[in-house]
Amino acid sequence: MKVLLVSDAGSIHTKRWASSLEDAGLDMVLFSITPADEDWYCRKGIKIYVFDLFGYKKKKNSFKKKKNLVASLTAHAGAVRALRTVIRKETPDILHAHYATSYGLVAALSGFHPFVVSVWGSDIYEFPRQSAVNRMAVKYILGRADRVLSTSCAMAAETARYCRGDIGITPFGVDTDIFRKLPESRNDGCIVFGTVKTLSRKYGIDILLKAFARMSSVMAGTAFPVDTRLVIAGKGPDRAELERLASELGIASAVDFIGEVSHEDVPAIYSGLDVAVFLSREESFGVSAVEAMACEVPVIASDADGFREVLDGGAGIVVPREDPDAAARAMLKLAVDAGARSALGKRGREKVCRCYEWRSNVRDMIAEYEAVLSNRRSRTSEVDGQS
Repeated sequence: MKVLLVSDAGSIHTKRWASSLEDAGLDMVLFSITPADEDWYCRKGIKIYVFDLFGYKKKKNSFKKKKNLVASLTAHAGAVRALRTVIRKETPDILHAHYATSYGLVAALSGFHPFVVSVWGSDIYEFPRQSAVNRMAVKYILGRADRVLSTSCAMAAETARYCRGDIGITPFGVDTDIFRKLPESRNDGCIVFGTVKTLSRKYGIDILLKAFARMSSVMAGTAFPVDTRLVIAGKGPDRAELERLASELGIASAVDFIGEVSHEDVPAIYSGLDVAVFLSREESFGVSAVEAMACEVPVIASDADGFREVLDGGAGIVVPREDPDAAARAMLKLAVDAGARSALGKRGREKVCRCYEWRSNVRDMIAEYEAVLSNRRSRTSEVDGQS
């Protein structure tokens, strides 16, 4: 089976799906509308084609609204032509767009079937809400698809507002052989909280800082205070603002902003934490929580859709969004109770192994492809029989 992915070549999500499906025996080809490290895919034996759809934004005066619109339409038309050329050359069995907008639009306009779309998050939670035109575009893209897939049931419910029919669930889980509890590397008696997230408002790092400050203040007034630290891994546009906030809250000396970490280093980061905290304002799936849970780190997360689903059944502690006091109480509870941390960490690992094991997720994706091809063949046979 040959699958032509239309996806962001630079995304770790794209890399994991492409390489894992290739390893499972599928013939994977990638068409990206953003430039990326093509050598990585070549080393994996995956053929890649790149069309720089957004290159027009780098050109002089492209900020002018009318000129920008024309350039955008021209670029999208060029991307569609380029994709059609790749389709003719590669003759795939399935065309699969990851991310409904832009990637999904280019794939939909190519006219190829069977066509699969995977929604990722902001393409469903944010883009359609921005304008009526955006909603119409999403409905058109999803309406052209032979199959729509989502990483979570919660996002599938949101996606159902813009399309008809059943939506498949294909979680973006973790390799539990890689994401696992590593040997203890600390023996300092300090309780370390932490998060691995992009430093932007959407992911609630400001709420985490406020919660940590309030927990630390309460902790200092107890009979047996415990030393605590907060580790924040990730890069993003709000780093300077968040560092200022930490100073204003009087916790700068207890907070470590360690910057971006490679995906390969994430298991070690989680294994160095006693508690992982994710207080996002929005979350379509919650892979960060899944990664921490796989490492047997107890998780506290906001009640954003994705986290609520992942932590369902007691796999973690869920607190209301935009509520640093509730988060602080949950953090304090785990800071002083080693037994609770251990029990919660084990339940989290069990949930991941049961629901979000990557090898199982890959098999589910292949099953979706096989079902799409089978349905397509059945429809073709019916048409041929009627003619």
